[in-house]
Amino acid sequence: MKAEADIVDPGNAQATLPVFFRHYIPEEPLSDFVGLFWYWRGHAVPCSKERILPMGTAELVINLGSGRTSEAGICGPQSQSLVIERTAQDELLGIHFNPGGAFPFLGFPFGDLHGLNVTLADLWGERRASQLLCRLHEARTVAMRFQVLEKWLMLVANRPLKHHPAVSFALKEFQRDPGLFSSAVVAERVNLSQRRFIQVFRDEVGLTPKLFCRVRRFQEVIKMVEKRDALDWVDIALSCGYFDQSHFNHDFREFSGLSPTEYLPLRTEHRGHVQVRA
Repeated sequence: MKAEADIVDPGNAQATLPVFFRHYIPEEPLSDFVGLFWYWRGHAVPCSKERILPMGTAELVINLGSGRTSEAGICGPQSQSLVIERTAQDELLGIHFNPGGAFPFLGFPFGDLHGLNVTLADLWGERRASQLLCRLHEARTVAMRFQVLEKWLMLVANRPLKHHPAVSFALKEFQRDPGLFSSAVVAERVNLSQRRFIQVFRDEVGLTPKLFCRVRRFQEVIKMVEKRDALDWVDIALSCGYFDQSHFNHDFREFSGLSPTEYLPLRTEHRGHVQVRA
């Protein structure tokens, strides 16, 4: 276990239940594909809606309070924001996958999940999904639930825990420089045709190389403005590799559904989550 942490917010007199969060980062080779396992209970207000901004990654979420396979599923890589509801009764367990991280655990190309949410029953069958939920409910502690998820992933992996060499190279290059859009340049470096490289990348990462880079560059913007109020949007746009302000504004609205100035007052304590006003 590399890291585990608890965050409890006894907080807010308005809170129905205290917020409790724990996470766990697995060891290699799983850590190359899984960013973290997480557990979340409670919410600061009885009910709210939040907009989740696209990250180009996948998230597996299980509603422990439900026990139904229909409320356990995986959210494929998104290129548009989506709205979720949160309540003070939430008890959620999840897996945050690294870019392309869900690929070894699927029986089909990851690109088929672009923009989709599917249940675990759709993903692995009703019987296996029910088995997983049963094991999770039998686990007595959060740490034991993390262990169940970790073992389950190793069980359902139908491929070696490694990417195609071209995808591994491209992910490193694109995350080092999200402004690097040229599939032709990367394809030449990995000795594949451009068409073949795009197909392999989309099959494993879920997005085309160009769209993945655009989403990751947008995430760089969100990271830069996370805790800042006095902002020079022109400087931020140029720093993140946008050609001009109109190009930046177009991408920001496409991925978030908001303008940059609309986004700022709606930020939450979680990067990439913004409030949805009633």
